[in-house]
Amino acid sequence: MSKANAYRRLLDHGREAALLGATSALLAWDQETGMPKGAGPRRAEQLALLARLHHERCTDPRIGEWLQAADERDLNDEQRAVVRELRRDYERATRLPAALVEELAAAESRAQQAWAAARAASDFAAFAPHLRGMVALQQQKADCLRRPGQTRWDALADLYEPGMCAADLQELFAPLRERLVALRRRLAAGSRPDDAFRRRTVTLAHQQAFVREVVAAMGFDFDHGRIDQSAHPFCTSIGGDVRLTTRFADDNVLDALGSTMHEGGHGLYEQGLPREHFGNPLGEAVSLGIHESQSRLWENHVGRSRAFWQWCWPVAQRHLGDACAGEHADRVFALANLVEPSLIRVEADEATYDLHVMVRFELERALIDEGCTVAELPARWNALYRDYLGVEVPDDRRGVLQDVHWSCGLFGYFPTYTLGNLYAAQFAAAADRALGGTAELLARGEFGPLRDWLREHVHAHGRRYSAQELCRRATGATLSSDAFVDYLEAKLLEVYGLA
Repeated sequence: MSKANAYRRLLDHGREAALLGATSALLAWDQETGMPKGAGPRRAEQLALLARLHHERCTDPRIGEWLQAADERDLNDEQRAVVRELRRDYERATRLPAALVEELAAAESRAQQAWAAARAASDFAAFAPHLRGMVALQQQKADCLRRPGQTRWDALADLYEPGMCAADLQELFAPLRERLVALRRRLAAGSRPDDAFRRRTVTLAHQQAFVREVVAAMGFDFDHGRIDQSAHPFCTSIGGDVRLTTRFADDNVLDALGSTMHEGGHGLYEQGLPREHFGNPLGEAVSLGIHESQSRLWENHVGRSRAFWQWCWPVAQRHLGDACAGEHADRVFALANLVEPSLIRVEADEATYDLHVMVRFELERALIDEGCTVAELPARWNALYRDYLGVEVPDDRRGVLQDVHWSCGLFGYFPTYTLGNLYAAQFAAAADRALGGTAELLARGEFGPLRDWLREHVHAHGRRYSAQELCRRATGATLSSDAFVDYLEAKLLEVYGLA
């Protein structure tokens, strides 16, 4: 077989695997947005079958033969990157038995449905058997995947942020936590923003129209995507079709805006990946940390900026009507940057959000590597929230049951949220330098230059570079927490009258 033919077969085979993955993503999206309750058992079977078929395609022995035949020395830089990443994927996939992959898919579907019911009832005991089974399966998965020197948790985390391990994260998290705690204490002496606006009632239809206009202005392409509602907001790509979900509360329109801009940032990344590379690594996100950087950049560096609210306030007044009476852009900007320790991660402010992530990081490692039992989890969760955030957890719904991730088997995922904050700060600062300042652009609602900069320096590369190398190339620096905390201090000390 010629090298060129082997490379072409790799691409064709990968495209078919991607189509199977997209079909699974569509069923999973439906499960969260519109599936009837009675369809749950059959949906678990459907997802399990698709997972097995996808795994079989990804572990086809012919892939190994094609990889061997496609000698990287005779390929160009782009092709070498594709083969390098396909080899990594193949070696990882072949470590997982098909039976385990199928069992995990079925367990995840059942656990997700059980979690939704348990969360609604605030009943951790009802979910605990599913979580025990999930932890055991994840430990089996980790044992299949881990390389010498890796812990089980490291092996799972590598699926989401390749090359990152618990030791690296602890090195990043230690100074970050110290500076965030110091900032929170400092802000306590400042002037707290008025929060009346976030409690004003706004109808669902008006909120939907408002957030849709904002996401459209960001550049989300509704010809290749849509927005729906779900219990936990998310973004999923179905092969050229990007689905966003968000949530609404009658008395918290800023939460709807933030969650929609967050998922919109994910959606812009998916829509910015090269379509001609669908089904191969150059058409895929490099890591979950980089993916999260895009959502956090739009939600926070844009959506919580003074410049954004200069543009957005007239849009809000047009859609929200009487709810805006007596308010003005500067007051809403300050409110968007209110800092107060809270129970719910997805509702947390920028200065305390990462403390929520650190709680989950500690608990995941305890469950996967350190022998912590599922029965111990609520008490340990509540104790860490008391220690890290100074808040008392009143019930399971607002405590250990608040996140969907563990029911979906996403162990090792949570730290990517904090990595996303760190990457986002460095990308935003680099874009600001390159564009000669983004504030004036945002104040006019000109989001295109920022979006285009991100497409050129982040989206267009797919998995050509590692996350760390992509960061270095785009920003000129390796990842650290300095840019993020510097950004927070500059903005929040001004908001609180302490600058």
